Amino acid sequence: MTDHLSPAGRSRVMASIRAVNTRPELALRAALRQAGATGYRIHLRSLPGRPDIAFTRWRVAVFVDGVFWHGHPDHFRPETASEYWRQKIARNQERDRMADEALAAQGWRVVRVWDIDVKQSLTTVVDRVLVELRTAGWPGERRTASPVVSAATATR
Repeated sequence: MTDHLSPAGRSRVMASIRAVNTRPELALRAALRQAGATGYRIHLRSLPGRPDIAFTRWRVAVFVDGVFWHGHPDHFRPETASEYWRQKIARNQERDRMADEALAAQGWRVVRVWDIDVKQSLTTVVDRVLVELRTAGWPGERRTASPVVSAATATR
């Protein structure tokens, strides 16, 4: 199958795809902060696979995987993809497995979530991360958001 875009057009499209700080990542980080799970590092290069969120004290690594790039079974169909994409996604999945194994060997707990799950059920994903944190010894508890105080009400 030939590409319907010119090489320059394809390059522009591919360059616009974000690798870090995607909307699902930002939403998950905000929800984790809301739940009181702070103290994480993002995209820590010293760890295998460069986790999107790494709770270094509790050794919990969180990855937010894109459904296409990481081969979600409902969103990537190898039988309809070209050989290039089958190999590309297979390499990504193998790299994910290797990172998971390397992190586990270093004593880390790994949580992998699909970006679509973050979009559709953020509270379920947050609960999965919190369960791993608690299992790792994190003493935090779910807390509710503090009320927003506007400048007008603060001066009364």
